[in-house]
Amino acid sequence: MILSMDDLDKNILELLSDDGRKSYRKISRELGVSVGTVHNRVDKLTKSGIIDKFVPVIDHEKLGYTLTAIIGLEIKGGTVAFLTDKKEFKDNLLAVYDVTGQFDCIIIAKFKNTFELNKFIKLLLNEENVIKTYTQTVLNIVKEELNTSMINFEGLLFY
Repeated sequence: MILSMDDLDKNILELLSDDGRKSYRKISRELGVSVGTVHNRVDKLTKSGIIDKFVPVIDHEKLGYTLTAIIGLEIKGGTVAFLTDKKEFKDNLLAVYDVTGQFDCIIIAKFKNTFELNKFIKLLLNEENVIKTYTQTVLNIVKEELNTSMINFEGLLFY
């Protein structure tokens, strides 16, 4: 089933993307609609799966995770599910992508220091289906919004 969004849905999503705790009353004032309308639209967006969940945006640096690594993996057969199944990997992962091209998998992860990164890579290499790792450390984060919404919704249809 295809669900199309109108301008009101898009505007509500944009406001919630900026502040997921913004009250329906504030949203209704900003958009010039009733609180009930905002409630019904958010409910529809949630039930349809467009809004998956409301979560806090964590400042990793304030928690000491100042090192960002992008890790490419060469994997023989199998799956990359072990990355999200094992606690020793999950704590550092921001994203895991099954990709085409030079690597079979790309990982974005955060670490407190190079010692933690080194330990993580060695754990990866101990996995039987991991052939090689290629690690790049990020020198400067220009933009990092892994929880971002698509602000320009023009012409998009949501399934």
